[in-house]
Amino acid sequence: MPAMAWEYVTAGAGDELTVRWNQEAYQRIRLRPRVLVDVSKLDTRVTLFGQELAFPILLAPTAGQKLLHADGELATARGAAAAGTAMVLSCFSGTSLEDVAAVAKSPLWFQLYVQPDHGFTRELVQRVEAAGYRALCLTVDTPITGARNRETRAAVKLPPMPHLEGFKVDGREGHLHPGSAQVFSGVLDAALSWKDVEWLRSVAKIPLVLKGVMNPDDADRAAKSGVAGVIVSNHGGRNLDTLPATIEALPQVADKVAGRMPVFVDGGIRRGTDVLKALALGASAVFIGRPYLYGLGAAGETGVMQVINILQREFQMAMALTGRTSIASIDRSVIWA
Repeated sequence: MPAMAWEYVTAGAGDELTVRWNQEAYQRIRLRPRVLVDVSKLDTRVTLFGQELAFPILLAPTAGQKLLHADGELATARGAAAAGTAMVLSCFSGTSLEDVAAVAKSPLWFQLYVQPDHGFTRELVQRVEAAGYRALCLTVDTPITGARNRETRAAVKLPPMPHLEGFKVDGREGHLHPGSAQVFSGVLDAALSWKDVEWLRSVAKIPLVLKGVMNPDDADRAAKSGVAGVIVSNHGGRNLDTLPATIEALPQVADKVAGRMPVFVDGGIRRGTDVLKALALGASAVFIGRPYLYGLGAAGETGVMQVINILQREFQMAMALTGRTSIASIDRSVIWA
């Protein structure tokens, strides 16, 4: 990977404490094994919004993948298909949603930022639905961006973003300013509120998931608002530093939601044991980000597939070695309290 791309992928906000905590929190959680359980057959399948996946491991949305590899999001979509998992395409991708849909052979979701121009956003949602995407992930934790100091030092310049073509800011074509505190100035909507969630639900025909929910009270309101799910996420530690690790926030969110909708989690997942821990603490599935980007940068679509396959195999090992034979059998009793 070029040095600038490496800095962009690995960087977090401020002193990057939350980036580190996301991983360290998983490392502190201990597993409780069970022995003499018949684990000759393991069922890792999960059904999300009517679509069955072989494993509860999905690809989170990440921007500007052409920084890492010439094929960018196309390679990621092919790698996801080869590994049998779903991919969430970023609104800030370097490849159009239609081009990604043309090569994808596994389910696609689309990550959305609601722009101040709701007409523009509505047209984008209609394009997403027409291309066959299965769900919308609305990022709700980024009304503005955080202190991305390392990105600034690295002078990160993101590739063109086709989903923003034609977007107007004060009558001018919308554009991004990577590498500064105003990185998405004019594109993100600082006035975003629950009324916009209600509006988006009224115009979208596919399930709406809120990405970036850490507070249980917000999760409760999301469930009451009728959205299809929430992703417990701190934006990979890239926005507000010193937020807790997502795996620490997950149990409180899951308890508050109490089964009313799926709860997902991202951030810090590096091993199959991490996937098991997340499911034990209330997640329906997990999303990975940086790991598959490292695979993309190293070996394109093959690298993406290999990263996913490693996590899938390790997850199976973790299930077998804790005596869990199905997703339904994974609960908090697998955690050594």
